[in-house]
Amino acid sequence: MVQNLNKYTSTSTENIVDKCPAPSPETTESINYHYYIPLRDIVCSYLPFSRIAEIDKAFVLADRAHDGQKRASGEPYIIHPIAVASILAQMKLDTESVVAALLHDVVEDTFLTEDDVKREFGNVVKELVYGVTKLDKLRFHDYREAQAENFRKMILAMIQDIRVILIKLADRTHNMRTIGNLRPDKRKRIARETLEVFAPIANRLGISEIKVELEELGMAALYPMRYRVLKSAVIKARNNRKEIVNNIQESIKARLAEVHIPARILGREKRIYSIYKKMVNKDLQFRDIMDVYAFRVILNDVDTCYRVLGQMHNLFKPRPDGFKDYIAIPKINGYQSLHTSLVGPHGVPIEIQIRTEFMDQMSERGVAAHWSYKEKGSEPTSTTAQKNAQRWIKNLIDLQQSTSSTTDFIEGVKTDLFPDAIYIFTPEGKIYDLPVGATPVDFAYAVHTDIGQHCVGARVNHRMYPLTRPLESGQSVEIITSESAEPNALWLSSAVTSKARSKIRQYLKGLRTQECELVGRRLLQNALKTKKIDQIDPELLNSVLKDFKIQDLSTLFVDIALGNLIPALVAKRLQTDTDVQHLLEEGLPISGTRGLPYTFAQCCLPIPGDRIIAHITPGKGLVIHNANCSNIRDIKRDPSKFTSVEWDLAVASNLDFQTGLRIELENRQGILSEISNAVDVAGSRIEAINSDIKDEHTYVINLTVTVRDRLHLANIIKRIKAVPNVLTIFRRK
Repeated sequence: MVQNLNKYTSTSTENIVDKCPAPSPETTESINYHYYIPLRDIVCSYLPFSRIAEIDKAFVLADRAHDGQKRASGEPYIIHPIAVASILAQMKLDTESVVAALLHDVVEDTFLTEDDVKREFGNVVKELVYGVTKLDKLRFHDYREAQAENFRKMILAMIQDIRVILIKLADRTHNMRTIGNLRPDKRKRIARETLEVFAPIANRLGISEIKVELEELGMAALYPMRYRVLKSAVIKARNNRKEIVNNIQESIKARLAEVHIPARILGREKRIYSIYKKMVNKDLQFRDIMDVYAFRVILNDVDTCYRVLGQMHNLFKPRPDGFKDYIAIPKINGYQSLHTSLVGPHGVPIEIQIRTEFMDQMSERGVAAHWSYKEKGSEPTSTTAQKNAQRWIKNLIDLQQSTSSTTDFIEGVKTDLFPDAIYIFTPEGKIYDLPVGATPVDFAYAVHTDIGQHCVGARVNHRMYPLTRPLESGQSVEIITSESAEPNALWLSSAVTSKARSKIRQYLKGLRTQECELVGRRLLQNALKTKKIDQIDPELLNSVLKDFKIQDLSTLFVDIALGNLIPALVAKRLQTDTDVQHLLEEGLPISGTRGLPYTFAQCCLPIPGDRIIAHITPGKGLVIHNANCSNIRDIKRDPSKFTSVEWDLAVASNLDFQTGLRIELENRQGILSEISNAVDVAGSRIEAINSDIKDEHTYVINLTVTVRDRLHLANIIKRIKAVPNVLTIFRRK
C-alpha cells in the first residue's frame, strides 16, 4: 500500500520529529488537531523545519474552511485533505504539494477563493489548487466523445505542472479507500474510471505503489464477487506454498552468503488484479499463474546485480528467452531491474527480479522522487522516470499544438497511456522505445520530425523494409531520406504513434485543397477496389454524404486526405449488395465484409469451420477472430465494434490457413524429426516452431502449421499423437 512507500529509508524519524518546531497555539487548539499529528510527524522527517510552519498554517486554514462539513461516512471532512497530503508526504513531495493537497477542495467547496490562497501561500500553490479543482469536476465514461474535452483539460493541467496529477492521484487513492460509503452505481462509475484512467497514468509516471493500490481497490469495487473469490484463492494458495517458498528463499540466501554478497531477499507476491488480467487476457487458469514462484533480490549497486544474476543462473537452470535487462534498457516509465526465469527444484518455475535499493524505491515512487531533492537545498536530480515523464509531457505539448481535433488529441494520449513498448536501435546504437505495432515511419518521426517528413525508405538489419510493416523489438533501423520527399497520406493507416500521426495530418492540412482532393480520391478508389467512383449511383452517394454531414464530393475527398474519415469505412457505405457479391465471386474466403480489407487475428488464428466474428479496427479494416477468442470478450459492452462474417467454404477449401499447436513431450533423440514427418504425411507443413522447458522431464513445442479446415487439423493432431513420447497435444488459443 501507499503507506509503505518510505519503508526502505534508513533515517530514523523519531529523533527528527523530536526536534521539529512546536506547533503554534492556533494549530494545537484546532478541534481536529489529533487527525493532523501523523501528517506533521511525516513532514518533519524530511522537510526543512523552516517550512513546517507553512504546512501548519495550511492545515488551520483548511480546517476552518471545512468546519461543519462531513464525508459520506459521517466523519469530519478535514480527514480527507489530511489523508491526501499524507500520501504525498510519504512520497516525499515538496512543501507546495503538501500545502496544495491540504487546500485542494477549499476553492470548490468553501468560502475561500483562489485569491485568498494566492495571498496566503503564493502563486505556485494557487495554480496547483486551481488545476486540481478543475480535475475534480471531470467525469469519465469510457473516453466517449462527450467526455473528450474534459479529458483534454486534465492532460493539459498535468502538462503545466505534473504535481497537479500527483495530487489528483493521491486524492483518488484516498477516495477509493473509502468508496464503500457511496451508492452502488456511483461506486462502479468511480471504480471504472479509476481502472481506465488514473491507474494507467500512475503506471505511465512509474508510481507503482499507487498504480497497484488503485487497481486492487478498483477491482474490489467494480467486480466485488470476482475479487473476493480470487482473494480467497490467493490466500489459500500462499498458505500451501509457504514451505516451497521458504526453501527456495533459503537456497538463494545460502548461495549469496557463500560469495559474501549482502542482499535483501523477498518473496514477491502477485497482486489480485494482475492475476485477474492475466487470466482474462491470456486465457489462463488460476493454477497456471500461481504455479510460478517469484522473488526479488535487492542489492547495493548495479555491478553486484549482474554478479548475482550469474549466481542465480548457476544455482537454478535458466529458461530459454527468459532473461530481460531493464537496467541497461529501462521500461518506458523508467522502471529498472533484471528479470530472469528459472527452473527450480522439482521443475518449479521461478521468476527473480534483481535490482538496487535505489531502483526499488524508484519503482515505487517513479516521477514523484524528483521533488524530494528540492527541499534539501540542492538541484533536483532527474531520475530515469523523471526524464521519461518530461519527454512524454513534451510529446503531449507537441501533440496539443499540432491537433485541432479534441478526439485526435485524446486518441494520441490513449496510445501513449498504455505502452506495450518495443525497443528499436539506430545504426549508431541509440535506443528508442515505441509502442507495439510501430512502423519505420513512427521510428523516423521519433528520431526527428524532419526525418519523418522526408522519409522515402528504411533498412532494417541492413535489408530494405516496407515503411508500413510493424517493427519488432531489437531491430536496427536506418531511415533513408530525400529532400524532395513528402509525407504520404497512406501512412495514416499504419502509423501508431501520436507524434507521427499528428505530424502527417499537420502536413496534409497544409496542402492546397486541390492536392487534398487528388489524394483523397486516390485513397477512396483504392478502398473501393474494382468499383469506379464515377460509377456510384448518385442517390447512394448523396445519401452517404448526408449521413457524414458533408456538402459535396470534393469535401469528402479532402476529409479523407486529412485523415478525418477512414477510406475503408466510406467505401463500405458506398458498396451495394451487388458489389459485395461481385467481390465474393472473385474468390474471397470470407463473406459479409462488404468490401472492407481484412486480416486474420494472430491471437486465435481462425480456420474454416470455426465460428468467426470481425472486429472493426479504424484505419486497418477488419480483423477476423475466432468467436471464442478471449481478446474480444468486450463484444457485449460495445457491439458496434464488431460485425458478423462467415466462411465461404467453397473458396476457403482451396486455400491454406495457419493455426497453432502446443505439444508436451518427453524429450528424446529424433522426436522432432518424427513430428515433422507426421505433419508432412498429413498434408501440412510447419511454418514456425519454438520450444520451452515445462519441468525437468517435460518439454513444450509450439508449432504453427498450415491447414485447410478443422477436419484437416484433426487429422494432423491424430498423426502427431501417434508419435511415441508425445504426452499431450492441443490447439493453441
